[in-house]
Amino acid sequence: MFKENSIKLMGTVIRCGVAHPFGDALLAEAFRRLTDYEKTFSANDDQSLLMRINQNAGIKAIQVPAELFELIEIGKKESLTSGGLLNIAIGPLIKLWHIGFKDSQKPSDDQIKQVLPLIDPEKIQLDKQKQTVFLLEKGMEIDLGAVAKGYFADKIMAYFKSEKATSGFIDLGGNVLTFGDSPKDSSGLWKIGIQNPALPRGNNALVLNLKNLSVVTSGIYERKIKADGQIFHHIFDSKMGYPVENDLASLTIISEKSLDGEIWTTKLFGKKAAEVIRELNNISNIEAIVITKDNQMASTTNALAQF
Repeated sequence: MFKENSIKLMGTVIRCGVAHPFGDALLAEAFRRLTDYEKTFSANDDQSLLMRINQNAGIKAIQVPAELFELIEIGKKESLTSGGLLNIAIGPLIKLWHIGFKDSQKPSDDQIKQVLPLIDPEKIQLDKQKQTVFLLEKGMEIDLGAVAKGYFADKIMAYFKSEKATSGFIDLGGNVLTFGDSPKDSSGLWKIGIQNPALPRGNNALVLNLKNLSVVTSGIYERKIKADGQIFHHIFDSKMGYPVENDLASLTIISEKSLDGEIWTTKLFGKKAAEVIRELNNISNIEAIVITKDNQMASTTNALAQF
């Protein structure tokens, strides 16, 4: 029997479904784990373990649980890959602009210049044996917002599979992961809508049909502020200190693992739509769909999903 439920966490509504004789119990455990993840990984909760690392920047190393260490280790490695936007040391810049929160603002050029030297993933010191994290300079902050939801989705799906569930999904708002047959379609394919950036939420630009895949979408159309006659969104170029400027309104990545989708959407959002398509056409296990600011759409030709 397929069971489905939702919970409000991480600034969104998270929906989960699973096919299992004890589906309600599996969903309850999934939501318990997601609640624990929020308490551990949040950059917006002063009591989280991640914030304990940030609060001790330049002071001392902090020992952390295995999963938090693992994601920081992955995040640091990907942040040091040249040519992408992903940078988990971006916390001071995120906090300065705080787009998506009531106190959002456009900071001054001087304020931005002051935090840019702190946004250096090389200064995240990891000790795998002791499982400690040390930010070498006072004022540094890790923000895992670009990768955390994908990591959580993969972990929850691994839990469902370990309990011998036959199918399931998790939707963390802009991040969907599926496995097995959908109970809602005779084809067994899951239907995943991609938001039209030019229209209010709930209006799809297209609908994907897929199975055993993740869909992650990043876009500039929801979290933004208006200042000095300009609109600023929440996807930043950490070298410049300002939101990235290109022709992209949204970028969707289809992949087997949700974390991979998170990494690719963040790394590539700084590029033009045509560059994204060219780069990912050469990678067989990744599909990309781009929608531009003038509402043009293009996709790679890897045929992971039907649309």
